[in-house]
Amino acid sequence: PSGRVAQENPLLISLTLPNLLGKDSIEVELIPEKKGLFLKHVEYQVTSERFKISVYRRYSDFDVFHELLLQRYAYRMVPALPPKRVLKGEREFIEGRRRGLGRFLNLVARHPFFSEDELVKTFLTFNGSDVQTKLRDAFRKMGDEFMTCRHATQAKDYLPVDIQSLFSASRELIRNIHTSFQKFRDRAERMAERSKENATDLLMLGKELGALGSDPLPVPSLDCSSNMWGDLRHSLHSLSSEFSLLADKAARKGRREEDDVVEQLNLFLDLLQSYKDLCERHEKGVLHEHQRALQKYTVMKRQMMSAAVQPKEQVEQLESRIVQQENAIQTMELRNYFSLFCAHQESQLVFTYLPITSHILGAFISSHVQGHREMGQVWASLHSKMSGLFPSSNGLQSPPLSPK
Repeated sequence: PSGRVAQENPLLISLTLPNLLGKDSIEVELIPEKKGLFLKHVEYQVTSERFKISVYRRYSDFDVFHELLLQRYAYRMVPALPPKRVLKGEREFIEGRRRGLGRFLNLVARHPFFSEDELVKTFLTFNGSDVQTKLRDAFRKMGDEFMTCRHATQAKDYLPVDIQSLFSASRELIRNIHTSFQKFRDRAERMAERSKENATDLLMLGKELGALGSDPLPVPSLDCSSNMWGDLRHSLHSLSSEFSLLADKAARKGRREEDDVVEQLNLFLDLLQSYKDLCERHEKGVLHEHQRALQKYTVMKRQMMSAAVQPKEQVEQLESRIVQQENAIQTMELRNYFSLFCAHQESQLVFTYLPITSHILGAFISSHVQGHREMGQVWASLHSKMSGLFPSSNGLQSPPLSPK
């Protein structure tokens, strides 16, 4: 469409990925409150770059916020919350949940419709004692999006004639993208874990070399090799620091892969999953209710046709119920079209996010380039140091760095 038509058609979303990412950046940090040696509950510090404020929230606050957001925007991509249940001592689970809550808030705060909503502003800025009551009050004043959107009753007029085929095609494509990037995330996660395991192995190897070189037991005077072992032991001890440095480089590589690659993949997957959930809500929710209402209406019409011999009052009651059902069906039809209208907008939003995949892949490659370069420099230094530390009188030499 032309620029003028595009501006007049509310169905179209003219945003870029930088526009979305620039809306806000949310940090969620853990603030554990302890009772004795056991974790009593977990509180989170939520900091919004847009509003320049930090607030404190518990998981139950997130839960209420999510529930109300889903009620208000039933036809939009509302990301799921990470699991609620946590067992004592599962620090890894708590950290994973913190990351999940951060992804949830960033997707919500960057959504073109959620970002200006009173619910979102309240959750990110309210510093009072009972944010849950404040959120419920805000929702009661607004209601759901269908009741407040000025385009809701005209949604059908904006939809393309082939909206059903477009909806099906988008759903299938996004499902395939989700499946592929799930596999990518799983592999990237395993690689990051291997980097951290490699760091642990290198650190332990260095510690063993250090322990061997620091052995306090005297060297027995057996033959000339005794002095050689003393020199060799000293050399082994001096190498332990190099392996500690290698371990540090490997650990940094693992953290970069976890933060810059795996976490961003999880953000993208959360978005794709929220679109899949939206499609299911459309089919199982408004579409199913509409079909059920039509079936009920058909039954009532049949009853009306056979009501000629019934008392006048019963006939009038049935006529009134039929009128009410017709009005309900009309409202459901409008909601059905509005649901498709929103789903079409949300699919555009998913495709606006798609370029983030090149950013993720770039971070994945850069992390490996940087990690191998840093570790390669340490290995090369270690190789050079080896030739100077150990005597070559025994006729053995270190192999070259690369084959000739």
